Amino acid sequence: MKGIAGRQTKGLPVGSKLKCIDNTGAKEVRTVSVINYHGVHRRYPKAGVGDMLVVSVTKGTPEVKRELSRAIIVRQKRPFRRSDGTMVEFEDNAVVLTHENGDTKGSEIKGPVAREAAERWPRVGATASMIL
Repeated sequence: MKGIAGRQTKGLPVGSKLKCIDNTGAKEVRTVSVINYHGVHRRYPKAGVGDMLVVSVTKGTPEVKRELSRAIIVRQKRPFRRSDGTMVEFEDNAVVLTHENGDTKGSEIKGPVAREAAERWPRVGATASMIL
C-alpha cells in the first residue's frame, strides 16, 4: 500500500461553508483560500482533512463575525481512504479556528476529530475530546 497514506481525497473547494466546532464564538465559516495549495491553472483549490485554510466567519458573535482567520479541517462529508484501506466519512464538514502556527484559538472542541488532523496538528489532537 505504498503511497496511499499521504494522499487525502479533497472534498471542500474554495467558497464552501463549514461548521466551526470550537468555543471561539464562530458558528459558520466560508473558505477563502487553501494554504500551501499547488494546483492546476483555472482549477478551484480544494482542501481535505488536516489541511489549513484561510476562512471568513459568516455566522457567530459580533466580535468574530466578518473576520479572516486560519482554520484546520477536522471532519469532511466526502469519503476518504485511510492507509489501512478503510473508507471514512463524517456527517458534516467541520473546522477548528487556529493561529498561524497551528495552536487552537478555543479551549475545547465539540464532537469527533479525524485521526489524520490530530496526527498532523498536535495542538488540535490535545484539545479534542474524541479522535476517530
